Amino acid sequence: MTDVVRAWPLAGLATPANAITVSRIVLTPVLCSMILTDEALLGTSWAAFTVGLLMGFTDLIDGQVARATNSFSRSGAFLDPLADKVVILGVGFTLVSVNRVALVPMALIAIREIAISLYRVRFALRGVAIPARPLAKWKATVQGAALLLAVLPPLLNQQRIVDIAIWSAVAITLYTGAQYLIDGESAARTAP
Repeated sequence: MTDVVRAWPLAGLATPANAITVSRIVLTPVLCSMILTDEALLGTSWAAFTVGLLMGFTDLIDGQVARATNSFSRSGAFLDPLADKVVILGVGFTLVSVNRVALVPMALIAIREIAISLYRVRFALRGVAIPARPLAKWKATVQGAALLLAVLPPLLNQQRIVDIAIWSAVAITLYTGAQYLIDGESAARTAP
């Protein structure tokens, strides 16, 4: 354990895994500007798709890097879902602004993300943790995949596919939100 502390002197903040996670936050404005570049293409471009795919890849590997370097940290546990929300909401609302994604599904996703984050904070302040179920961990992947489809150039004239993908993301987002509410109430009843 002392080797880990020596290797990561900032108590888990400056770790390779956290650097990978933060790269998603840093790349979000880059991806959003790529989407806004050519409004006639409704936000689709191979460059945006490639950057989005790279960002999705970083979401997959940050946890693996944390395990490989034994550098799990509370900051990483906080940063990873924060990065997911920054990417999903930033890119999603940018796609709304170029009329590639409808406002209603993105608003539902945003309301759920904010509400559940506040809900979890409320319980955390009471010393009650509400762990994420496995499906909730896949939620960001489904959301990201839907947004990747929205920027994929071959789907420029395939709005129905994009709409189905976005509404599928909304469904899993709302379903996992309901799971958090149920788990929170159950945790509150059993907490000392």
